[in-house]
Amino acid sequence: MFVDTLNNIEFYKSINDDIYQGLLFIKNADPEIALGTYPITDTAKAVVMEYETKPENDFGYEAHKHVIDVQYCIKGTELIPWSNLERLTPSMEYNAEKDYTFFNKIEKQGEVVIGNNVFAVFFPQDGHAPVWADGEPGYIKKIVIKVKVQ
Repeated sequence: MFVDTLNNIEFYKSINDDIYQGLLFIKNADPEIALGTYPITDTAKAVVMEYETKPENDFGYEAHKHVIDVQYCIKGTELIPWSNLERLTPSMEYNAEKDYTFFNKIEKQGEVVIGNNVFAVFFPQDGHAPVWADGEPGYIKKIVIKVKVQ
């Protein structure tokens, strides 16, 4: 997992083109962008969603085997606790169709607040727990870049 600001997008150009193109999508997105899925490259897409954050989520952590998540709030902010999968116990079987597993809630290893120029990148080994409020619960609009990995 790593955390950075949109000011440093050019750094990612030499690391991974899908992440770089996804960050450009985020940086150039209008806050009024319609909800939905937007193709970016052959192996990356953007998913635009909105929801109300909560004092904590109902499902614990989630992780994906075949995508890297680049997450950013284009409206509002969101607190995302995270933990390495080695510390987590699955609370369900892996859903291959949707590529996710949920894991029990445990004490977080760390946390990040996304939005206000800050994004987070979660790799397959990073359990992350979205939907948490950064302070008071409230509305967010979020862009998640899904980058395919083997």
